[in-house]
Amino acid sequence: MINELFDLTGKVALVTGGTHGIGMACGKMLAKAGAKLCVNDLNDEKLAEAKEEYAKDGIDVFTVNFNVCSEEEVDKGVSIIEKEVGPIDILVNNAGIIKRVPILDMPIKDFEQVIDVDLVAPLIVAKRIAPGMIERRQGKIINMCSMMSVYGRQNVSAYAAAKGGLKLLTENMTCEWAKYNVQINGIGPGYIATSQTAPIRVNGHPFNDLVMTRTPAGRWGEPEDVGNACLFLSSKAADFVNGHILYVDGGILANFGYVKGENEI
Repeated sequence: MINELFDLTGKVALVTGGTHGIGMACGKMLAKAGAKLCVNDLNDEKLAEAKEEYAKDGIDVFTVNFNVCSEEEVDKGVSIIEKEVGPIDILVNNAGIIKRVPILDMPIKDFEQVIDVDLVAPLIVAKRIAPGMIERRQGKIINMCSMMSVYGRQNVSAYAAAKGGLKLLTENMTCEWAKYNVQINGIGPGYIATSQTAPIRVNGHPFNDLVMTRTPAGRWGEPEDVGNACLFLSSKAADFVNGHILYVDGGILANFGYVKGENEI
């Protein structure tokens, strides 16, 4: 019975930007649970490398090149998946970018690019896939949100604005589509140990020290931690979970912070 709750055998899953990092961890988890996995990217070389990496875990991933910011390309890419693999049951809107620039220094075109990739693109992809889910009266949509969905930081204004919008978009999708047995939720990763964060994950680095003291769990998250949450939200176990943002952050959002010398009880 428990195994059946998390069994995705026969389901078709699309993880956008699932060629590395958190996206790949989510993809591997869904595939290991039985899903037929599809991933996209803009770069054929990255797709080929990802296919090899998935194969190391015995996963035969279906790859397709399309731009999530283009309605035309999304339509073509999803149509290929539907024809070659099958109707999409699980959508993980994972593709995203970040530009760390102070507000006054950020060109408007760069701000708009982050909004397009991180907020508009999930809407484009969901609008293409959701009608099929609604018709079949079942489906899972998972939007990759962020801790920045609820608070700001220096130099990430565009990213925070996009992720805050994605949180509310997730809730609005729920208001319109939940009645068709489509569950739409988000994941808000904390600070995760990926190749991108490797340079700052060293003892003595100010940001590493901040993460380690601010995170009650006392560690950086692993991509697999996010993958586990993705599996839960993709499974039958989450059939009555809707419009929720699941923060996988080691408790950081629950913690105001640590003051050096403060008494610990």
